[in-house]
Amino acid sequence: MNDTDELFDFPCDFPVKVMGRRDGAFEARVVMIARRHFPDLGEGAVRSRASRDGNYLAVTLTVRAESRAQLDALYRELTADSAVLM
Repeated sequence: MNDTDELFDFPCDFPVKVMGRRDGAFEARVVMIARRHFPDLGEGAVRSRASRDGNYLAVTLTVRAESRAQLDALYRELTADSAVLM
């Protein structure tokens, strides 16, 4: 266990917010990536909200994280994806 793990009591529910351009495939793409790391991600764990002008979409995933390494792997893959802006 490292110092960062002490901030969290694993396993825990952890919200992850991902933003990108609003197109028909962004939410599905984010969910597909998340399910590679969290196969049990249910439909109720995903919320989406369009920006005021409708150009961007914020997708919030609430995942059941078993470790910091699992969260780090998800963040690395999401940030490497060209559709993800933030």
